[in-house]
Amino acid sequence: MIKAQVPTGKRGKAGGIRAVDDSDSARVAATDILGMDIGGHRVETLLVEAKVPIAHELYAAIVNDQQTQGPLLLFSRHGGMDIEDVAAAHSNDLLQLSIDIRNGIDRNALELLITPAVPADTVDLLCTTLLNLYEVYTDNDAELVEINPLAITHDNNVVALDCKFTLDDSGIKRQRELSAKGTPEKLTELETQGEALGLRFIEFSGNVGVLANGAGLTMTTMDAIRHYGGEPANFLEIGGEAYTLGQAALELVLSHPNIKTLLVNFCGAFARTDVMTEGIIEAWQILKPKVPVFFTIHGTGETEAIAMVRERLQLEPYDLMDDAVKAAVKAAQ
Repeated sequence: MIKAQVPTGKRGKAGGIRAVDDSDSARVAATDILGMDIGGHRVETLLVEAKVPIAHELYAAIVNDQQTQGPLLLFSRHGGMDIEDVAAAHSNDLLQLSIDIRNGIDRNALELLITPAVPADTVDLLCTTLLNLYEVYTDNDAELVEINPLAITHDNNVVALDCKFTLDDSGIKRQRELSAKGTPEKLTELETQGEALGLRFIEFSGNVGVLANGAGLTMTTMDAIRHYGGEPANFLEIGGEAYTLGQAALELVLSHPNIKTLLVNFCGAFARTDVMTEGIIEAWQILKPKVPVFFTIHGTGETEAIAMVRERLQLEPYDLMDDAVKAAVKAAQ
């Protein structure tokens, strides 16, 4: 088998997987596949592996379940197709098992789940395979681990013929070796600068710059901007250990070519708002940007932070986030 190695699905439908019988047909297939565009990815690497005599094709995955806020096992006796197609064509056959993150998969529950769907003499080996799959999920900070197809051979062996793995972004620092093997993100110049600074910066096409601490507060601020008719220019949060990087963060946001206004929204607990605000003000006085800035400051150090904004920038911070957002959106129009 000659398989294109690209980080996307539907390789078979695109002609990126070929069965070959000898070295000559393998060379032809490899020549055809290399350089193909599959899902926006150029094929530069191939996997060559032996054919497997398949009796049954199954589907198995561990995913993050939004409803239970925990891992979920998906299993189907209909493998070899996309999970969306499985769910649409065989909805009753897509089996699910919620997993207690504290205790892992209950083997008895797993056996009860899959026994009606597979040959009896493969149940034990399949259960072991699925337990190993969950171990891969937990040990490697996965967001998704999928085997499709999970094959049962004619001699009742179980073989993972193809797999998909998605690393949770929050686990990248713990999985350096694993993340280094992945396909690099196509970052913009500003996003690359942010990564070098240790800041998570995502560039958008809007014109309202956003600077907030904590991912949750940042996303809430962005949602509010859209709610009041504006468009955020970026995602950038300086929470956690990055809360002292206010000056570097401001320089990054102001480098966005579309910026017409800046919204600063700080709410401190561990992160001191006065430390963050001082970094912003120092950078502001050095850079002397021409865009208007609007502040909302609450939490640890807010008295000192608000005083700094008043004294050094001659601005009055807003008490309510919504009022600051409305003002920023209006100024950007």
